[in-house]
Amino acid sequence: MSMRKNVNPHSGRIFSDRRWKIPFFVNLLVSITLFTGTVFGLYLSQYGREQLKIDTMLFNDAEESEGYFIESDLRKSFELRGVAEVEPPRFAYLISGTKGDSQRMLRTLQAVYHPRNQYILHMDLEAPPRERMNLTMSVKNDPTFSEVENVRVMAQSNLVTYKGPTMIACTLQAIAILLKESLNWDWFINLSASDYPLVTQDDMLYVFSNLSQNLNFIEHTQIYGWKLNQRAKPIIIDPGLYLSKKSDIAWTTQRRSLPTSFQLFTGSAWVVLTRSFVEYCIWGWDNLPRTILMYYTNFVSSPEGYFHTVICNTEEFQHTAISHDLHYIAWDTPPKQHPRSLTIRDFNKMINSSSPFARKFHKDDPVLDKIDKELLGRTNRFAPGAWCVGSSKGGADPCSVRGDDSVLRPGPGAQRLLELIKTLLSDDFRSKQCSTQG
Repeated sequence: MSMRKNVNPHSGRIFSDRRWKIPFFVNLLVSITLFTGTVFGLYLSQYGREQLKIDTMLFNDAEESEGYFIESDLRKSFELRGVAEVEPPRFAYLISGTKGDSQRMLRTLQAVYHPRNQYILHMDLEAPPRERMNLTMSVKNDPTFSEVENVRVMAQSNLVTYKGPTMIACTLQAIAILLKESLNWDWFINLSASDYPLVTQDDMLYVFSNLSQNLNFIEHTQIYGWKLNQRAKPIIIDPGLYLSKKSDIAWTTQRRSLPTSFQLFTGSAWVVLTRSFVEYCIWGWDNLPRTILMYYTNFVSSPEGYFHTVICNTEEFQHTAISHDLHYIAWDTPPKQHPRSLTIRDFNKMINSSSPFARKFHKDDPVLDKIDKELLGRTNRFAPGAWCVGSSKGGADPCSVRGDDSVLRPGPGAQRLLELIKTLLSDDFRSKQCSTQG
């Protein structure tokens, strides 16, 4: 009996008989190859190309790495320490944006800046070259960034397709660069241009100083029931893997069976991940991260599933996953495809959430000024911390003079965040870690 013609309303393509099978699977193989190449290979090229002068290398020269190895003590206590016994941790931030986002990216960068941390900015290929150049020059010309050398703009601009795997490819590329360039950071945090902090970095660093460095904050739940049919069985192709102009993902009529060697999880795309876990995702010494990465090459909204599926299928890490993304996000009822934009009306709800970040905000919305004034104390470039030891008389920037960046001055935001962390580490909340349906 001949195969019935299949018409795909999403892509507009007609697949008939068996003639589509060979080109489809060839295309699928090419997509997987290009995707893994994007993650593990493309970022290396920028270090050998002298013509890529746009790259702002603002890191100290890193010593040759002796290798990245998983921590052996992943199951040590998750209890909050009463007093920070070691020097404060360090965060590695990825801040991403697209066309028209350069000023928003800079504002978010300045609001979360601290000399202890590392920062990498990625403006995707949809942004015009002039805007990407202006962002690079803004970073290069900032006197603090030039002196501390902990901020860089990615030289290679990747095409990022909404719902496609190119977003997770770009995230993994940024992580790989951060691992290569700096040995001194403890948690990876991804933000977009529409994110903004609700606490200072002194608040964040103080609270995380009292945490086990094995904790991964990644909101997650297992995919089951009807969601498996809608999310796991369809096969998509991301044109961003092989085209130079953005277009929507292409849906195929072919469907695949569910994986049997690992369970599928989904959740928020915004994460706070430990260095040991992201090293495992990059190096994948037991091959599971690569296997799952290839599976998510043709998966809808892979940033909402890749890290979640890896961590919950790895015995060494699954007990470190705290199901919270540390963001305040407001959804309509019933929830739509995107969260609603936050305004002044949401200010008290943001504070009461005790979350250190919120999204999403319109560019220069008045609520951002209110956050700067009432939560961050930001009147100049940066949200001030104990490292800012200059005078503020006459409106001067106290952060123009740097002090000891290991000294912290936590404020009310630290107390709010501490209360949230205590809730997240409670037995009731942690009993839901990577839980599977019976």
